[in-house]
Amino acid sequence: MLLHVENVLTPDQVAQCHEVLAAQSWVDGKVTAGEQSARAKRNLQVPQDAPAARELGEMILGALGRHPIFVSAGLPLRVYPPLFNRYDAGMGFDTHVDNAIRFAGPVRFRTDLSATLFLSDPDAYDGGELIVEDTFGEHAVKLPAGDLILYPASSLHRVAPVTRGARWAAFFWAQSMVRSDEQRALLFGLDNAIQALSLKVGQGDPEVVSLAGTYNNLLRMWADV
Repeated sequence: MLLHVENVLTPDQVAQCHEVLAAQSWVDGKVTAGEQSARAKRNLQVPQDAPAARELGEMILGALGRHPIFVSAGLPLRVYPPLFNRYDAGMGFDTHVDNAIRFAGPVRFRTDLSATLFLSDPDAYDGGELIVEDTFGEHAVKLPAGDLILYPASSLHRVAPVTRGARWAAFFWAQSMVRSDEQRALLFGLDNAIQALSLKVGQGDPEVVSLAGTYNNLLRMWADV
């Protein structure tokens, strides 16, 4: 499931990210790449242990925890602390798959979901599309600043070379309570149906109660916690 999650950050929060990141020292993005990915990666990153990265990461994690679409679609158990990257003119990232396991200190994450939170408006740069491959082909993604794309971490993907300007983003991974992308998609669709029906007939309607029961029983069967 490839999902556009709108308005994760407010314009003021995006502006705060730019102000803080502009004052940082950027390093070669290969520092967080695996052996295979490092050969394909041409970008810059803020060091993961930089105080500014932790500060902005906590703000983003707070926003994600309050965002109903992210929570419903991702069913996150753990979210990796956000990292920050930058693609200047001539930079890009060739086709790759993200590492299956990530470590944040002593905590081990299974990377079920990958996420890119765009921090640059689309008109600030040319190129730089995130291109994700799935069974339906390739999808080129270039979102407004503050919006996020969520997709299976097992997907082949790349970042097209930037030809003008600079593309700034936060990126991270999530371990979901439900490992299967197909099962998460079914639960997300069911949750959307429950919410839409509740607005029409109320939460106490028998059909809403029945659908909610189905949702919770499926989650019990599929949850990996």
